Amino acid sequence: MLKLSRLADYAIVILVKLGEQDGVVTSPALAVITGVPEPTVAKVLKVLSAHGFVLSQRGAKGGYRLARSLADMSVASVIAAVDGQIALTACVGGRECDTGLSCGLCGSWDVINTAIRSTLEGISLESMRPKEACPTVLSQINKLNAPHTVREGA
Repeated sequence: MLKLSRLADYAIVILVKLGEQDGVVTSPALAVITGVPEPTVAKVLKVLSAHGFVLSQRGAKGGYRLARSLADMSVASVIAAVDGQIALTACVGGRECDTGLSCGLCGSWDVINTAIRSTLEGISLESMRPKEACPTVLSQINKLNAPHTVREGA
């Protein structure tokens, strides 16, 4: 199964949510908005700042804001900033792997890797913004709003 790291997932969520806010937002506020633990938000923001996705502002009214629009950020660029080069296998891009001699597929994964990377490069964070409420969120809201019944004798 192909799967993003949790930090890459969080980075995309944090950037999208930061893009929905006006002005500068603190790390604790982003933690509340995203549901990601504050130490993790701070760690992700540090990486995103180092790679030019966010700008930090110090002081009493400090926090973070986007360095550029969500439309100018690709999913691939965020993944690469957080996790490093997108590579499906150890031998992608001509790198060596432990089973190169017995496997015989050296270089064959490059086509697939390039297709996935190109697709992710073509998806902006702007396009990741939710168009409507997620079914999971709607389900949780419905549960919270459901009438509560009290059993007799309870």
